[in-house]
Amino acid sequence: MTADAASRQRDLERFHAPHSHGFVRVCAVTPRVHPADPRGNGGALLAEIRRADTAGADLVVTPELALSGYAIDDLLLQDALLDEVETALDDLRQATSDLGPLVLVGAPLRRNGRLYNCAVAMSRGRILGVVPKSFPPNYREFYERRWFAGGAGIVEAEITVAGARVPFGVDLLFSADDLPDFVVHAEICEDFWVAAPPSTRGALAGATVLCNLSASNIVVGKSADRHLLCASQAMRCIAAYVYSAAGFGESTNDLAWDGQAMIHELGDLLAESDRFAREPAITFADVDLQRIRQERMRTTSFNDTAMAEGDPEWSFRRIGFEHRPDYAVRDLKRPIRRFPYVPNSPARLDEDCYEAFNIQVHALARRFEATPGDRMVIGVSGGLDSTHALVVAARTCDLLGLPRRAILGFTLPGFATGEATKRNAWALMRAMGIEAAEIDIRPAARQMLADMGHPFAGGEPVYDITFENVQAGLRTDYLFRIANQRNGFVIGTGDLSELALGWCTYGVGDQMSHYGVNAGVPKTLIQYLIRWCVAGGEFDADTSAVLQAIVDTEISPELVPADAGGAIQSTEAKIGPYELNDFFLFHTMRYGLSPAKVAFLTLQAWGSREGGLWPAGFPEGKKNEYDLATIRHWLERFLVRFFQTSQFKRTAMPNGPKVSAGGALSPRGDWRAPSDSMASAWLRDLDRVPRA
Repeated sequence: MTADAASRQRDLERFHAPHSHGFVRVCAVTPRVHPADPRGNGGALLAEIRRADTAGADLVVTPELALSGYAIDDLLLQDALLDEVETALDDLRQATSDLGPLVLVGAPLRRNGRLYNCAVAMSRGRILGVVPKSFPPNYREFYERRWFAGGAGIVEAEITVAGARVPFGVDLLFSADDLPDFVVHAEICEDFWVAAPPSTRGALAGATVLCNLSASNIVVGKSADRHLLCASQAMRCIAAYVYSAAGFGESTNDLAWDGQAMIHELGDLLAESDRFAREPAITFADVDLQRIRQERMRTTSFNDTAMAEGDPEWSFRRIGFEHRPDYAVRDLKRPIRRFPYVPNSPARLDEDCYEAFNIQVHALARRFEATPGDRMVIGVSGGLDSTHALVVAARTCDLLGLPRRAILGFTLPGFATGEATKRNAWALMRAMGIEAAEIDIRPAARQMLADMGHPFAGGEPVYDITFENVQAGLRTDYLFRIANQRNGFVIGTGDLSELALGWCTYGVGDQMSHYGVNAGVPKTLIQYLIRWCVAGGEFDADTSAVLQAIVDTEISPELVPADAGGAIQSTEAKIGPYELNDFFLFHTMRYGLSPAKVAFLTLQAWGSREGGLWPAGFPEGKKNEYDLATIRHWLERFLVRFFQTSQFKRTAMPNGPKVSAGGALSPRGDWRAPSDSMASAWLRDLDRVPRA
């Protein structure tokens, strides 16, 4: 292999490694517990830590009091047991000296005549520091104050462990030497059930990965409470939250244990364990540190909160450790939604579609009530966007108690309008019960092209952008003039995906309207909203059949006549599959991820039919897959369109409601950018993506 070939191979391998894109692999272990047997517990923990290391883990979180067992009551006050804990801890330190992950081990430790429930951080044979539990509970089934002192308020202290003097206190953060975003905070069980969890200040001080070493006995309903607390803490703190609870082997004198382990990121559940398992288990997930950092940067109130709290960064001690990322790890342990604007679970899909639809309906109702007109004017092409806009308008009339004939629908056939789409447009308008009409724009288009001296007017088959935009512009011009004539206003049909790509005619074209009701809805979500209307029985059978036919029709602007072989003008052949473009848009706009990382995530989601998560009920025959070369090709075109050639259209876009949490492109809302910027920086970053 030549030097160049070897270099390309290294670049390819590095590109495929999650560590190259800001991910760290965290895990919560659920070992078999041996009550009051520290050496037995130490051996069980070592076996799980070795397994985690083999799988490329960067962080291992064990349960509370993992070295002693949690439910051993007054045995915690026996020196023989506590001596064994310290011996087992030192043995574990030495045995993990050749392993990669940062390890947080639960252990009872003595200091200054008191016993503390602790999280011990160790890395590569070195104990980094010890964090005591801040709030030992002493209510209902808990009697921890009988044995443990509380750690709240202990800062700038030290403790002797395994013959070494190490930092001790609730003011410790553990920071990777080679990855500034990898900063770990530890708290213990009850600490995150209290009103002000210590991890909140840890996050404000810079921790991105918050860890909870928990025992947490199980009672009916408690699992849901843990989920709520983990998710809310990860979301509020803009962090990852790793939770590990005690499982099989803990004493069941008076309590029971389910071994629940969870990993959340910004409120999203990345992974969880099988509860009530009898065998040891490890719960893995790859946490996106770049996503966390980006979200903190754009959520300015996060920094404001830190300042209001006296800037906790200066009140914490940062303890460095060697990270040494493993670039040989290739798999990504993380769920990735192929359609980030569309939920995966049937319940969430129904809920989100309901919300999206009603956001549009109520926004349009408010705008309609605020205008002096009494008619809605809409161009109905028989395509997805105008169909959905018409459905929203119809429901708006229902909401306001207006007859649907307050909607003026027009089909405006041009030189390439297909009979099937025109037929669907008419069927839909009739089914909706609106006032419908047809205006053939071809005579006016021919006249305009002739006035311009365009070759088409002389009989030449020249189908350039002028030819296309004459038709697009005339359609919108007719609608505006009809609105003037009939005391109405024009409802825009263009969607979020088209705005991102600039796939709309500027000025008096489909870029313009009096109100862009679809402006906050991406193409992939519009498809699901229409399917949702069909599946939910929102309309009668005939209307539903028309809606389904429209969803099944290939997306086309129908501005250029079919070729000699009968192939129609295809939007996605020109600008790329919408399912890819919406994926690019979400991760670029919502989280500001670099093109190389977006390409990596796209490959993980779309590289095979089994890779990412499909939305509920996705049609089996439409499940595509894309290789890296295809992804790179369309991503490059997306970047040029999004960052360089189409911003001027968004800068002048009309009003329209934000719908998706993934963002909107209004210059008055989520996205503000100059119209004359260049895509050079993004294209250079894309060069990090291998071409072979």
